[in-house]
Amino acid sequence: MTDPQVGMLMLGLFIFIIMLGFPIAFTLMAMGVGFGFYAYFVPGQEFFNNRVFTLLVQKAFEVTSSDVLTAVPLFLFMGYVVERSNILDRLFHSLQLSMKNVPGALAVATMVTCAMFATATGIVGAVVTLMGLLALPAMLRAGYDTKLSTGVVCAGGCLGILIPPSILLIVYAATAGVSAVKLYAAAFIPGFLLATFYVVYIIARAVINPSLAPKLPPEQTNVPFKTVLWALTTSFLPLALLIVAVLGAILFGLATPSEAAAAGASMSIVLAACYRALNFNMLRDSVYLTVRSTAMVCYLFIGSWTFSAVFAVLGGQQVVEQFFLSLNLTPIQFLILTQVIIFLLGWPLEWTEIIIIFVPIFLPLLPHFGIDPIFFGILVALNTQTAFNTPPVAMAAFYLKGVAPPQVKLTDIFSGALPFVFLVFLTMVLVYVFPGLALWLPDYLYTPR
Repeated sequence: MTDPQVGMLMLGLFIFIIMLGFPIAFTLMAMGVGFGFYAYFVPGQEFFNNRVFTLLVQKAFEVTSSDVLTAVPLFLFMGYVVERSNILDRLFHSLQLSMKNVPGALAVATMVTCAMFATATGIVGAVVTLMGLLALPAMLRAGYDTKLSTGVVCAGGCLGILIPPSILLIVYAATAGVSAVKLYAAAFIPGFLLATFYVVYIIARAVINPSLAPKLPPEQTNVPFKTVLWALTTSFLPLALLIVAVLGAILFGLATPSEAAAAGASMSIVLAACYRALNFNMLRDSVYLTVRSTAMVCYLFIGSWTFSAVFAVLGGQQVVEQFFLSLNLTPIQFLILTQVIIFLLGWPLEWTEIIIIFVPIFLPLLPHFGIDPIFFGILVALNTQTAFNTPPVAMAAFYLKGVAPPQVKLTDIFSGALPFVFLVFLTMVLVYVFPGLALWLPDYLYTPR
């Protein structure tokens, strides 16, 4: 068996093992070291003198000393603190009052709350779970359609994958070796365009069929303007200022993502104190969840980079590249094929595994097809949202089912999320057709004139 054949065996065996349910990070490291021992074997050398052990230590050092990845635990900590700051119920209530005359007011308020909270936290499970506890019962009590209500929560909770400060974009930046700042700028327009599509869809459904989203009774909407203004000032404004301060510092070059994340983490603690939610238990839980999530990402990076290095040494990467080049694809065909593969991978895998393990297989091919890696990253971030809302895995649907009232069926959640998945595809098509949606802002901000 030739080395390239061993490399393809390595890739196929890895896919088979993770389908059996083994931990992905440790599977990557074990297979990287196991096949690496063969790839770097020199007859007569001592066991521990094999270069694969040096490679593993080197990759661990690269991950733990990466400037880009430093932002991951800081943004996670900011998100977990904001999540526990008792701001979500205030925010939802204030937006509900301010949008009382909009068709489908509760659903629109839910989507806007999800978008803002997802921007502040970037943690899909937290946003879907909290909005499932807060907004979903309110919509169901108001007589809203179950499918529409659940679809709004699932789709809105996934916006944090794309809208900065997205953890996915930081991980992609570290994987692809591109600027996280430019990625954030590139994601800005597509992210809010998708959120706008969601809101327009909700309003259109409510206008066409008012029974899906009945108007709220007068006793819930006849609220003095001063009360609405005060509610927005004490809930919407502080969170908006936190988001604008963090993103503005990054986009306008006032701070690196890591520095802005550190400032955001500090401001989130101040915000929690202002809402009287700051205590030892809250900080302990936030730190614990941050460490756990960060450790998962770091171990995935260590395993993936070790696996990829051995895979390349064996010649497996060349086999993959030659296969795609032999298809004689146009750039558009290559983009469509890769996005279909990523969409299918989203069924059994989470976004971390897709970004860290499989996206690097496609990255070396981008220069051949003349594709900007930042543009490719935005398409991947859009595509990955569908994985949370399409079976069989559909983590957002399962998060919501876990906290939804008993009468809400899993099939209702899937059906409700499906139209929003089509809106993601529509946004991807628009980004395909008009690349400036993703590339104009980073070019405008960071191209020397």
